[in-house]
Amino acid sequence: MSRQVTHRYIDPLAEVWLGAARAVGLRVERRADAYASTDGRGTLVIGDAATLDADDSLAQMIFHELCHSLVQGEASFDQPDWGLDNVGDDDFWREHATLRLQWVLAGRYGLRGFFAPTTDFRAFWDALPADPLADRGDPAVVAAIAGLRRVSAPPWAPALEDALAATASIVATASRWSAAAPGELPSLAAGYALAPPHPTGLPAGPAVAGRTCGGCAWRFVGGAGAKVRCRQAGDAVVADAWPACERWEAALDCQACGACCREAYHAVAVAPRDPVRKRRPDYVVDRGEDLGAGRYELRRAGERCAALDGGAVVAAPGGGRTTTRYLCVIYDDRPRTCRDFTLGSANCLTARRRVGLSL
Repeated sequence: MSRQVTHRYIDPLAEVWLGAARAVGLRVERRADAYASTDGRGTLVIGDAATLDADDSLAQMIFHELCHSLVQGEASFDQPDWGLDNVGDDDFWREHATLRLQWVLAGRYGLRGFFAPTTDFRAFWDALPADPLADRGDPAVVAAIAGLRRVSAPPWAPALEDALAATASIVATASRWSAAAPGELPSLAAGYALAPPHPTGLPAGPAVAGRTCGGCAWRFVGGAGAKVRCRQAGDAVVADAWPACERWEAALDCQACGACCREAYHAVAVAPRDPVRKRRPDYVVDRGEDLGAGRYELRRAGERCAALDGGAVVAAPGGGRTTTRYLCVIYDDRPRTCRDFTLGSANCLTARRRVGLSL
C-alpha cells in the first residue's frame, strides 16, 4: 500500500542556522559552483553537500559567514562578500579577526571544536593562543572585539546567540551518544565541552596560569565596606582569588590605548583658567558662538584630539600588523579635564569599549 509523504527530513542543525540566517536578513542557496559568498542583496551562497569536506557542515559555514558580517559591520550586508576582495592578501587580517571572534563566540557555548573552520586558515585557528584577544595593538584583535560587541545588536540579535544556544543543546545531547566504529573518523560532537560560567555570570576566561580577578585592570576597591569590585561586572563584589573571566585585562597602558583622546569622546572642555589656553593656544578653540561665553575646547583633527600623536598601523616584527604608541604632545600643559580622567575608571572602560579595545 502506497503512502503519501507529507513532510521532509531536514537536519536539525541546518534548520537552526537556516532560521538564524533568515532572521538576520539572508537567503541561503546551495550551489555546486561556490564555496561561500554573498551578493550584497541578501543572498548567501553555500556549496552543496558534494563540494564540502567530511568535517564541514551548513551550520558551521553559516556561522562563519555571520562572524564575517560581525567584523565588517552592518553595512557589509549590502556589499558582495561582506566587502572583502578574496583575491590578494590585503584582507588576511580581516579573516584573522573573524577567526578570533569565532573562537571566542564558539567557546562561550562549548562549540570551539564543533565549529572550527575547515579552510586553509585552520592552521591559524589551531595556533591561536589561549587568549586570542590579548594583543590589543593588533588591528585584527580590535576588529574582533568590535564584532563581539555587535552580537547583542540588530540584525544579529537575538538570532545568533539563540542559534548558538540551540546548537549547544543539540550537540551536548548528541555527544552522549557519539561512538565511532573502528576505522571511522570520530564525530565532531564527541569533543563537546562547556566550561562553567564565571562566578560573576560573565563567560569564563581562558585557562591561563596566574590569571585571577586580583590581577585584572578592572578590579578596584570601593563602595560600602570598601570591598573588591569589578568594573566589567557592573561594580559587583568579587574575590581576588577567582579565576579570570573572558573580559580580563592586564594592567592598562595609556600609550597603547589613547581611547579617551580618540573617537570615544568628541570634545574635551578647557576651563577659562586652564594654562593650556596661554601656553598652547594653537590647540584650543573658542566655542563661545556655539556654546556660550567661556566655552573652550581642545581642537580636533578628524575623530581625535589634535594633540594626540601615534596610532599608525605598521607591520609587526614576525608578521602581522601592530599599532604605534600614542603620545600627547601637550601632556605637561593638558587641561584639567584630561588630568582628572582616571585610568581604570568607568569612563576609561567606556572609552575603550567605544574604540574596540575592551569587551
